[in-house]
Amino acid sequence: MTNEQAPTTPQHNSAKQRVALLIIDMINDFDFGGGRALHDRALATVEPILALRRAIELAGHPVIYVNDNFGEWHSERWRLVDRALERHSRVSEQLRPADDDYFIIKPQFSGFYATNLQVLLPKLGVDRLILTGVATDICVLFTAADAHMRDYILWIPENACVAETDERHRWAIEIMAQSMGAETAATTGLTPSKWFDRLERRQP
Repeated sequence: MTNEQAPTTPQHNSAKQRVALLIIDMINDFDFGGGRALHDRALATVEPILALRRAIELAGHPVIYVNDNFGEWHSERWRLVDRALERHSRVSEQLRPADDDYFIIKPQFSGFYATNLQVLLPKLGVDRLILTGVATDICVLFTAADAHMRDYILWIPENACVAETDERHRWAIEIMAQSMGAETAATTGLTPSKWFDRLERRQP
């Protein structure tokens, strides 16, 4: 491998075994075809995501917003937040990022594509990810696929992400569970601490 080539799989800090909560595309004005319907469906994921956030922060793990730039190549985090709030996105109002949250702006579906997420996660000692947000069958799915190829352990709670239809949501959840080995249990039956314990028991 030459100096210019980067390894596909990051060198995780195995001593830390940290988890990151990824909140995908929830800072959003939903101003696109089918967007308002998706916004209304996404409202049901807000409380599960907030509960995950509280648990993750209490355990000392990072929260990372991974957000589309919506074609605004000159944009930055607070412009995206302000625009969503100006257009009365209740999802964004309830899930607005804190000043010290990490915020990754992505140009395409995957949170890893042309972003510094793949550099940030190893720096934080992260080797497991909780994926939440919209849409299950697009940006969550593409991010999960790239994370799986990089050997991240995944939990994608089925009640913390949503697609435009139940059918597309279930289809994507099934792919991530069967093809990527992702845990997909809802937050009503699994907590981060229980998930950590389950992972530890599986280790040799």
